[in-house]
Amino acid sequence: LLGQFLKETDQPLLVATKYFPFPWRLQKSSLIRALRNSLERIGVESVDLYQIHQPYSLLPIENLMEAMAEAVKAGLTRTVGVSNYNQTQMLRAYSALARKDVPLAANQVTYSLLNREIEKNGLLARCKELGVRVIAYSPIEKGLLTGKYSTENPPPGMRGQRYGNLLPKIGPLLKLMTEIGQEHGGKSKTQVALNWCICKGTLPIPGAKNAKQAEENAGALGWKLTEEEVAKLDEASDSVLK
Repeated sequence: LLGQFLKETDQPLLVATKYFPFPWRLQKSSLIRALRNSLERIGVESVDLYQIHQPYSLLPIENLMEAMAEAVKAGLTRTVGVSNYNQTQMLRAYSALARKDVPLAANQVTYSLLNREIEKNGLLARCKELGVRVIAYSPIEKGLLTGKYSTENPPPGMRGQRYGNLLPKIGPLLKLMTEIGQEHGGKSKTQVALNWCICKGTLPIPGAKNAKQAEENAGALGWKLTEEEVAKLDEASDSVLK
């Protein structure tokens, strides 16, 4: 589907894909082979970003990064990144790549107004220091920051259990997001949540189930929260998370 879309659009696009370190993929050659297979399925000669989906204890980070460097040298990917790596794991990846003269481009981790762990544990600051872009997944926290859920209407399934303790507390944060959105010409809570991520120096990647949601997500671009508004959102977020 992605390959078909690439052929049908004249818009400039960046294509990223991931490598999952399954237990049966313990050889460096497995990474190169998986990437070549992805390129064949997509119908392109290279991608812009290739990431390790998550760390795996049986496969040394250094071995993975050596294979990633080979992928760059072979022209199969323009840049490389990791995902779900903590600070120690990321530094190992960064150092291993540096020995091959390849920069670590990105670390994809969860980050939102309702999950600011990377701020608290120093990962976000270290990424900025090293020039590693943080790609923020779940930036609207699976719909919680859109205002669609409440204690009377919780998310279905496991999400309802996971977020049960947050739902009674997020009202003031959502109200503030609505007020700030109005100050910017009627931006939605979703757009405010995404713009907050951008103001923090991250690249949010929200999901979209249909064209309407994709268009709303795109409305987070072209404007910017003020420093005061970011600070107010931080304070409201802290009140929920404490």
